[in-house]
Amino acid sequence: MTDPALDAEALRERAVASLITARDRTTLLTSCVDEPELTAQHSPLMSPLVWDLAHIGNQEEQWLLRAVAGHEAIRPEIDGLYDAFEHPRAERPSLPLLPPDEARRYAADVRGRALDVLEAAAFDGTRLTEAGFAFGMIAQHEQQHDETMLITHQLRRGPRALTAPDPEPVPLFTGPSEVLVPGGPFTMGTSDEPWALDNERPAHRREVAPFRIDTTPVTNATYQAFIADGGYDEPRWWTAEGWAHVRRNAITAPLFWRRDGGQWLRRRFGVTEAVPPDEPVLHVCWYEADAYARWAGRRLPTETEWEKAARYDPAGDRSARYPWGDAEPTPEHANLGQRHLRPAPAGSYPAGESPLGVRQLIGDVWEWTSSDFLPYPGFRAFPYKEYSEVFFGPGHKVLRGGSFAVDAVACRGTFRNWDLPVRRQIFSGFRTARSEEI
Repeated sequence: MTDPALDAEALRERAVASLITARDRTTLLTSCVDEPELTAQHSPLMSPLVWDLAHIGNQEEQWLLRAVAGHEAIRPEIDGLYDAFEHPRAERPSLPLLPPDEARRYAADVRGRALDVLEAAAFDGTRLTEAGFAFGMIAQHEQQHDETMLITHQLRRGPRALTAPDPEPVPLFTGPSEVLVPGGPFTMGTSDEPWALDNERPAHRREVAPFRIDTTPVTNATYQAFIADGGYDEPRWWTAEGWAHVRRNAITAPLFWRRDGGQWLRRRFGVTEAVPPDEPVLHVCWYEADAYARWAGRRLPTETEWEKAARYDPAGDRSARYPWGDAEPTPEHANLGQRHLRPAPAGSYPAGESPLGVRQLIGDVWEWTSSDFLPYPGFRAFPYKEYSEVFFGPGHKVLRGGSFAVDAVACRGTFRNWDLPVRRQIFSGFRTARSEEI
C-alpha cells in the first residue's frame, strides 16, 4: 500500500515545480521589454502585458489564499480591475491598472504566501484541495496567460525581444500521409486525472466510425498549394460565414504572411523570414482550416476523432494520457513549453507517435476540429461557471493538442481549448481527416 505521506510530498513537489516554472516564464515574458511596452496595448485583441501580470497574481490570491487558506484579501479593491468578464480586452488600457513595479511586487507577495499555504497543505478535505487541484489549476492558469502574453509578443511591432533555439532539423518526412483509426468504442475524457479541468470530465464511452487522419499537421508547403490554386478566391470551398469573413477582411493568406516576389515571407517575433515549407502551417482561423480541408477533398476531424487518434491504444483497448502512453512529456516527445519559438518540422518527435502511427498530436500547433465546444454527458461546472460553461455552444470551435507555446502542465490528451472561428493570432494549425469507406 502506498504511504499517504509520500503521495502528499510528491504532490507538493509537483505543485511547487509547476508554480515555479510558470512564474519563471512570466518573469521572462515581462522583463524582456521596457515599461512602455508593458503598459501599451499592442492589439485590441489582447490585454497590455501588465494587465496579465497582475491578473495572474489576483487569481492566485483569490483561489490559493482566500478560497483554500481562508486569508483576508490583500488588495480587494483591485478585484474588479482584473476580472476578465467585467472588462473586455479592448477596454483594459483605460483602467487604473497597477504600474509594472507594483504589479510585480503584488504578484511576488501573493506567491510567497501561496508557497507557505502549499507547504502546509494536506490535499484532502474538499474537492478544491484534493490531490492539490487548486494549485494545479493556478499553475495551468498562469501558463495559459503566459501563452497569451507570447501571442502579444508576436503581435507587437519592433525589434525581437525573445530568443530561443530552433528545433532540431529532421529529414523530410516520407512516411504515410494518413493513418487508419479503427471504428468502435473508446473512453473519451477523464475522471481520474487529478488536475484535469471541468470540461475534460467525466470519462465516458464514445462510438467512432472508422476514419483516416493525417499523419502530421498540414504544412506550409501544402497550404501554399491551396493559395496558389486560388483557394481564397473560390467561394465553393468556404462556408457562407467564412466566405463573408475573408472577403470583409481581405484575407488572402495566414496571418503574418506576405508575398515578396516569388516567395512567401512571414513575421515571427520581430524577425522577417522565408516561410519554411516543412513546418506545420500556423496562424490560420477555423474558416481557413475548413476551406483547405474541403479543397483537399477531406474534412476537419471531429473532436472525438482527434482524441481517439491521440489516446487510443488498440493493444490494450485503453485510452492513455498522451499519444505515447502515460509518462509525462519530455523534449523527445513533443515541442512544448516555449522551448522553441516555432513549430518543429512535420514528422518530428517519433518518440511521441501514437500507437496508430500519428505524429505531433501534442505540441507544435493547436489543431482546429470541426466540433463546437459543448459539455460532456454528466458535466458539472467546477470551481466556477466562467471557466467553461459560459462558452458552451455553437459560437466556439474546439482546438486540441497544444502548441509550442503551451506548457506540459496545461496540455494532455484530454485537454480542450476553444476559440471563435475567426481567431488567427493564436498558435493554431490543423490536420485533416476523411471517413473510411466501409
